[in-house]
Amino acid sequence: MSASSPLAVPHDAPFGVRNLPYGVFSTADEPELRRIGVAYGDHVLDAGAAARATGAPADLAAALGAPSLNPLLAAGRPLWTRARAALTAWLTEDRHRAAVEPCLLPRADVRLHLPFEVADYVDFYASEHHAGNVGRIFRPGSEPLPPNWKHLPIGYHGRAGTIVVSGTPVVRPCGQRKAPADPAPTYGPSRRLDIEAELGFVVGTPTPLGSRVALADADDHVFGVCLVNDWSARDLQAWEYVPLGPFLGKSFATSVSPWVVPLDALAAARTAPPARDTEPLPYLDDRAAPTPYGLDVALDVRINGTVISRPPFAAMYWTYAQMLAHLTVNGASLRTGDFYASGTISGPERDTRGALIELTWNGEEPLELADGTRRTYLEDGDEVVISATAPGADGTRIALGEVAGRIAPAV
Repeated sequence: MSASSPLAVPHDAPFGVRNLPYGVFSTADEPELRRIGVAYGDHVLDAGAAARATGAPADLAAALGAPSLNPLLAAGRPLWTRARAALTAWLTEDRHRAAVEPCLLPRADVRLHLPFEVADYVDFYASEHHAGNVGRIFRPGSEPLPPNWKHLPIGYHGRAGTIVVSGTPVVRPCGQRKAPADPAPTYGPSRRLDIEAELGFVVGTPTPLGSRVALADADDHVFGVCLVNDWSARDLQAWEYVPLGPFLGKSFATSVSPWVVPLDALAAARTAPPARDTEPLPYLDDRAAPTPYGLDVALDVRINGTVISRPPFAAMYWTYAQMLAHLTVNGASLRTGDFYASGTISGPERDTRGALIELTWNGEEPLELADGTRRTYLEDGDEVVISATAPGADGTRIALGEVAGRIAPAV
């Protein structure tokens, strides 16, 4: 194979054959036509076109030829496995080269879109380090964790309609805010706009109302993962969240990366979660699981190009399987395109905290950026970029891409 061929991608490339994340793209000459793409090296494989060119079976060609990932998600794990095997063969076997090479487009020339149609959105609070830091900030002198925290994955239902793809501007939200010393609430733009570096999980196979998903069945329903920035207006949130929890302080925007990395690509990233000092109830007890549900994903968080944090997902107390088991234990059904996020990822050291509220200790300890400016919370014009990598097969390291957003002034 010629070194100039777009198929000549090293096996250890971050977007190599050990990865093969899915997205949805369009081109400048056909901006309204959305197609499923697979990142491969510096190119995007038009998956539907490749399926047709190689004579793929009708069900596989139909799923890969759709304008979003939802038909593939709904098809379930057997087709997910077949699709991954087919993509691997198309991209690596010489017999497919003539058919597949024309289906590869330079990634720089395509526009990436939200890769799936979001059904419901749930955000969890699964990092003990994050929850503990926030508790110490707001309840000094008291127990940092609420009494239920180590017994169940705490979460809330978010707003699916404001999930946006990476690169979408984030308009500074307005709302009510009231500092402790203020005599009454005021209305206006958020003064404490924050980030939350998270990992998101995309649900494929649905379940009927009244059923539950056991830990052992999580991988039959979770298709893959993407990066999340759950933007948070801390001043709006602090005034509104008692007694019912997050609302307008969270619902204005949640950014996700354009690539969904299949769970199969993360097989080498599986790791045991941290040791727990509370015995979970049986439906959350993963101690005898044949495969661990923790994931060794390493994130970088940058503001205007300065790395401010490197959160480790391996430090998360609750796993994606436990989150899904708890989400459905009351009989809540899953729908294709359901999406749930981990909550802020934070580690034990200061430079591994995944939100500004922790990194600056609620504004008391400002960060200094490379340009000499300081930040407690985000300013208009700031760009936040979260990227991540994870161990891949055969000692490689795969990329999860990045999720980026720039703050626009309030309107």
